[in-house]
Amino acid sequence: MKNFTRAAFVAAPLVLLAPMAAIADYPEKPIRIVIPFSAGGGTDIHARLLQDKLGQALHGKVVIENRSGAGGTIGCTIAAEAPPDGYTLLVTSASYTFAPNFYKKLRFDPVKSFQPITNLAQAPLVLAVHPSVPVRSVKELIALAKKRPGQLNYASAGVGSNIFMSTELFNYMAKIKVTQIAYKGGGPATIGLISGETDLIITALSSALPQIKEGRMRGLAVTTKERSFVLPDLPTINESGVPGYDKASWYGMYAPAAVPKDIINKIYAAVAKVLKDPVVLQRLKDQGSVAVGNSPEAFTTFVHAELKEWARLIKEMNIKV
Repeated sequence: MKNFTRAAFVAAPLVLLAPMAAIADYPEKPIRIVIPFSAGGGTDIHARLLQDKLGQALHGKVVIENRSGAGGTIGCTIAAEAPPDGYTLLVTSASYTFAPNFYKKLRFDPVKSFQPITNLAQAPLVLAVHPSVPVRSVKELIALAKKRPGQLNYASAGVGSNIFMSTELFNYMAKIKVTQIAYKGGGPATIGLISGETDLIITALSSALPQIKEGRMRGLAVTTKERSFVLPDLPTINESGVPGYDKASWYGMYAPAAVPKDIINKIYAAVAKVLKDPVVLQRLKDQGSVAVGNSPEAFTTFVHAELKEWARLIKEMNIKV
């Protein structure tokens, strides 16, 4: 009995040191970043801009996995239910803060299931139409929508997605009715517009920019109160007949709730380093985005405030699925 007690006593420090050793060695295998939307959308584009540099900063490999559907909630569920070892992360859009208002039987809780790590970047969205739509301004679009109530349609990444909520907010504030056609992500939604399946879209600037430059869609306005530095001639929705409209697109990184805090801090330090890299900053600038990189604590406060604000707005707008 004495020998067993002594052995246990000697082994105890080794047990206590084991988690510390695991953190010091992290990562020992590839880190998976789940994107809850299809390839080609704003979330996917921004995650891939950081992918290689983040792997270098962590001295490991980072892989992207697109798991789209249900306004981003399928991918969020996969990430929430992953082992809390730091090898599965989630990067998603602002949709994280309003999708829970539409899907009541989620298998994850946006507050309890994840630890916010940082806001990676933010940018305006763009309101654009297919070239065949006979409008060249927001005011003309609103007039056409009022003339043809319910006949115009918009491309969406699904109920609860950023594209969906931004357009429904536009519907509400402009007092019009444009009908949703849902796709599995921002990429397919953009294809839906440029193919002529839909009339308009409010989508990530990173997705819209090359299409506008090639003439496949006609940009009408950006969604923030300030104009975009990459499309300075494009007015804002706010100055184009819908005063008060202000909606930015932002992209956040999260980890399952039980991931050790030391691993969270290690990931955050690597991301913060990457977001100061001149190459990454230029890539973001090319997409019309700016880096954020706020602390896990600051980002958590921001996310919780957004959750409350969108719950209020969705109730006020009486959006029902």
